[in-house]
This record gives sequence, C-alpha cells and structure tokens, in this order.
Amino acid sequence: MNLDLLDTLFNIASEGLKHRVFEISLADLQGGDEDHAYRKIRLRAEDVQGKNVLTNFWGMNFTTDKLRSLVRKWQTLIEAHVDVKTTDNYTLRMFCIGFTKRRPNQVKRTCYAQSSQIRQIRRKMREIMTAQATSCDLKGLVQKFIPEMIGKEIEKATSSIYPLQNVFIRKVHGDYTEDIGVKLERPAEETMGEAPAVESLNLYCAVFMRQRDFVDHFLLL
Repeated sequence: MNLDLLDTLFNIASEGLKHRVFEISLADLQGGDEDHAYRKIRLRAEDVQGKNVLTNFWGMNFTTDKLRSLVRKWQTLIEAHVDVKTTDNYTLRMFCIGFTKRRPNQVKRTCYAQSSQIRQIRRKMREIMTAQATSCDLKGLVQKFIPEMIGKEIEKATSSIYPLQNVFIRKVHGDYTEDIGVKLERPAEETMGEAPAVESLNLYCAVFMRQRDFVDHFLLL
C-alpha cells in the first residue's frame, strides 16, 4: 500500500480521537485497585502524539450501585452543590452527599436531622467545597477527590451540628458549551483552537491512564 495513503489514514484516525470523552473506572486506571472501582473518571482527548493521547480531566461520578448502597432507612440524606472556579480559571460544579448517623451512646434507632440543621450542614458543605476549590488549581483539586479530603473535612466541620457519615464528593462536571464542545472559561493564555498546556495534560495522563494500550484500541475503530 502507498505510504502516503497509510499516513493519511493514520492522520484521519488521530483526528477522530481528538475531543472524544472516555469514561473509565478509577480502579482500572490505578492498576486494579478495587477500593476505587465505584468512581468513574471522564477524560477528554485533547491531542494525539504518535501512540500517546494527551487527555484532560472532564468530570467524575459514582456508579449507581455505590450510591444505592449508601442509602439506608432511619437516617437523613443531605446533598449540596456549588459552582467553583480554580486558580487556573477552570469552572466546575461540585456535588456533595452525606448521611446522618447516631450520636455516641444514642439508644434511639433513628437519626433524623431537623430542617434547620440540614440548612446549616448544606451551608457548611458549600463553604468548604468553595474554599477547597478556589485555593488550588485543577491539578490540586483532582488530587483531593481520590482520598476524600473534602468529605473528611466536612464531617469534622459539621460534627457540632449533627454527626455525619459517608460524606463524598459524588459528582463533578465542568461548565462546557454543547455546540462547540469546549470549556466556556479557559486559562487566559489558551485559545479555543489550541490544546491545553502539555505539562498539565501529561499530569492527567500519568495519574489516570495507560496511554499506549488505550490508543492502540481506539485507532483500530
């Protein structure tokens, strides 16, 4: 086959990978750590360099079975969400979920929070999520999701209002346009037609994906 034709076919396949969004289990990305199998990571392909795909964080969610396993009777489910902007101007919407638990030495089986307590807890959730997100860049924020640093801080901050358990950042998604498929707000040094900085993209590749096997599979599509 003509080498020019082969080069053309490869270029077409490479262009087809750009801007695709892949949803992958965090357990697979970390080499089979089943403790994080319930967390789904969304990655967007920004550029293709040979057999390597440079990706960017595009969102996060929980599996349905994980969410259902958290919901139990005789407790109150509390949710809150907030729009935040990182120090590198990425706009995200973060969703938090938490559940009440019985106080120490409590005999009563139920642990329902009052409406006023729920409002206070939601306010605390929003304050902590905003403080954590606005004090770091996207790289630092993503690194806080995996060990549940934000959820643990919320549990500690709300213990005086009502004890909480199973507090998670259950969902994160960016503020994106539907028609052109790009972020509404990008860092000032970037333009719409350019891929994000290679340093930032390489970070997410290193954390989230084994690039070569992944690309070999999709280039055959």
